[in-house]
Order: sequence, then structure tokens, then C-alpha cells
Amino acid sequence: MSYFLQLVVSGIVVGSIYALSALGFVLIYKSSRVINLAHGQIIASGCFITYALNVWVGIPIYLAFVLSLIITFFLAMGVERLFLRRLIGEPIISVIMVTIGLMSILDGIIYLTPFGAENFSFPEFLPTTPIMMGDVSISWTQLVGVIITALLIGGFSWFFKKTTIGIAKRAVADDQLAAMSIGVSVPKVFGLAWATAGLTAAAAGGIIGNITGLNFDTLHAVGITVFPVVILGGLDSILGAVVAGIIMGLIQQFAGGYLDGNWGLNSTAEVLPYIILLIILLIKPHGLFGTHEIERV
Repeated sequence: MSYFLQLVVSGIVVGSIYALSALGFVLIYKSSRVINLAHGQIIASGCFITYALNVWVGIPIYLAFVLSLIITFFLAMGVERLFLRRLIGEPIISVIMVTIGLMSILDGIIYLTPFGAENFSFPEFLPTTPIMMGDVSISWTQLVGVIITALLIGGFSWFFKKTTIGIAKRAVADDQLAAMSIGVSVPKVFGLAWATAGLTAAAAGGIIGNITGLNFDTLHAVGITVFPVVILGGLDSILGAVVAGIIMGLIQQFAGGYLDGNWGLNSTAEVLPYIILLIILLIKPHGLFGTHEIERV
């Protein structure tokens, strides 16, 4: 029983990180109906910025983390203004292709830095003794990551539902022309969507880097790893990202704990979530909490 509970705790931790990583996809799609395929590279950039500020500049880790959120916020806003602002109103496939090009550009830039070829780890700043709840343990790093994730997801959910800017972002996603007709600035909404997605990516990168270490291949692969979470939860649903992230995390941990090495698969923990994803999408093609849309053709 204790082994089962340990897998549950591990699944919730992994799932919360998946949810935070998926939040950037949701924020951009919810505002602009665009899928940012360079999201993994932004996650890695946020993590590396935190490390550089902490280790190379000597800023305390907590302040370095906050500064990395601010820097990545404006970095993502600059990327949107430089590369994507001119594509407003163009076919969505054009914008997606630009994000693919951006992904390659960021890959190249990071590989030119020490982060592209070496592994790093953050200095220890939290207690190393795990927190024990009976026979179940959780590290301080994991606990802090879950708390930060819950605060950010709760804050953005409130932002979209209760603030004027959040409602404007939802209006632009539904109908750009209608939103413009009532005075909503579509370019500003797009810029803010990318900026907030960059902020959440930096937060996810900092948390992942503290748990797994700083390896570029691992960090930028997160953007693709969490894509099934986004699809499963619904591309425009923050709640869906949370629920789907927890589901995927639990499935991976249970598969790795009970099934790995069976069924002739090299890694059941990596394959089983995709099998579950396909089954659920056969029943709910828009995802668990995705918006059902009826289009006239």
C-alpha cells in the first residue's frame, strides 16, 4: 500500500509540472488559436537564465527565479512582436511554421552557449531531508514545485475569468474582427498572451531544472512531452491542462512502477499515456474540457 501511495504522490508531482508546462500552450492558444511549437525552447531558456543569474552573477536563487520570470516575460513578448506581429490575420499554418523556424533558431543559439553541450545543476538551497508522511516521502524541491504550480495556475485561471484583459483575450480568440469592432487591440492581446506564456515557461523550466538538473535535450523535449497533455485536456482549457497533467503523471508513474518491462515494450511508462490519449480522444475529440465548436462550411 505504501508503494502505491508513493506512486500517487510522485504522479501528482510529475503531473503538476506537466500542467504548468502545458499552461503556456493553453495561454497562447486561448488568446490567438496558435500552437507554439517553440515552447520547449522557451522553457529551457527560462531555466538557463535562472541558473546564470544564480550561479554566474551571484544573485540569490529566489530573486534569480523571479528575475528570470520577468526577463522571459519580455523575451517572449519581443519574439511575438518581432516574428509574429506581422502575421495577424494570416492563415494559422503560416504562424505555426514560423514557430517551427523559431524553434530551430533558439536551438542553434543555445547550442552555441555552454548550456548546449554540458550538464549543470542548481546549488542546494532547500533541506535535503525528505518530508515523510507515514511511509510516503516527498522532497522539498518537489513540494515547492507543486506549490508554485498551484499558485500560478490558480492565478491565471482567475485572470482569464475575472479581469478585463483576460476577457478581452478570450474575445480575441473567439472572433478577432468582432473584438476589434468593440475597441480591443488584437496586437496587444497577442503580445500579452506570448509574454504570459513565457513567464509560465520560465517557472516550469526553473522547477524542472531543480528536480532533474540542467540538460538542454531534456528541457526542450518537455515542450513535446507535454503536448499530449494539452490535447487531452483541451487546447483552450486551463482546468483541462491541470486535470490532464495529473492524469498523465499518474499513468506514467503507475506504468513505470507496475508494468515497465512487460508487454514487450522498452518503456511502458512512455507508451501507455499515448494509448490512453488515443482512447479518450475517440470518445471526446475536443479533449476532456475543450470547447466544442460548430463551424458553417
